[in-house]
Amino acid sequence: MTTAHAQKADRFDEWLQGINQVCGRFGAKVLGSDFSGSIREHKAGAIKLSVVDVTQAKLFRTEREVAQSDGQHFYLALQLEGHAGMEQGGNGIALAPGDITLIDSTLPSNFVYSDNSRQLSLILPRDLVEKSLRFAGVRCGQRIPASSPVAILANRLILESTHQQYLSLPESEAMLEAVVSLLRPAISSSEAELDVHERLFRKTQRFIDENIRAEELSPETIAREVGVSVRGLYRMFSKKGLVVAQYIKNRRLDFCAESLRNGGGEQKLSALGYGWGFTDSSYFSTAFKARFGVSPSEYRKRYSQS
Repeated sequence: MTTAHAQKADRFDEWLQGINQVCGRFGAKVLGSDFSGSIREHKAGAIKLSVVDVTQAKLFRTEREVAQSDGQHFYLALQLEGHAGMEQGGNGIALAPGDITLIDSTLPSNFVYSDNSRQLSLILPRDLVEKSLRFAGVRCGQRIPASSPVAILANRLILESTHQQYLSLPESEAMLEAVVSLLRPAISSSEAELDVHERLFRKTQRFIDENIRAEELSPETIAREVGVSVRGLYRMFSKKGLVVAQYIKNRRLDFCAESLRNGGGEQKLSALGYGWGFTDSSYFSTAFKARFGVSPSEYRKRYSQS
């Protein structure tokens, strides 16, 4: 005969499994005898978000959970009902209804839900956030109060998107860009706020973007230009969960995708790839599909029809 305790443990395990399937790897523990939890997911084009209802539980990501996750993105947490505590990078905040915060998926974090809480979590692609902020630095673990104009507008836009089931890929990407643009004043760090290591990393990112078309762009070239050893360059990127060569490739692919969205339909795809540093057209097509889920020609077709 199943005991009440076993039933409660089963409900907790089911809830945590849902969290891990939808949001990535998290650990959790029950904080009281009245635990309850549920999660529902919403997808529309590039939009991926979830709504979590939970009482008396703690969600956390240690270095172990971070290492077990593939995604390198940001979570935008929007408190819908109740209250929650959040901590990342030494910043501890309390979230009330309407408050927003940004969480880096590559760093440990903690969420504590003592009372009946409903929280929306929207996944924001890392490249979208960092590109929008022009590598100025992203402020995570900061409370954006519900009363602020950016929070009010972002709330409306995000919640309205949950009622749109048939957003096209371009429409959904535009919605994500709009959310990031709205929040830019609240999540952008000034250069003065960054430590010397972070400033060097941002300098390196800017150099890569400025020279992304150069076929000869390499870790050796980058290290020489920014004033570090090649080993130091690798270590700098490793601390961010990144690999230098992979980062360069992904930035090239991002610029290719932007060209396909905004450019005409006449340019040959091989010429487009070559223009952004890909010397092998077959490799370019394979890499593009691996990153965006469709071939360059299909990607361009989607946007030409929108």
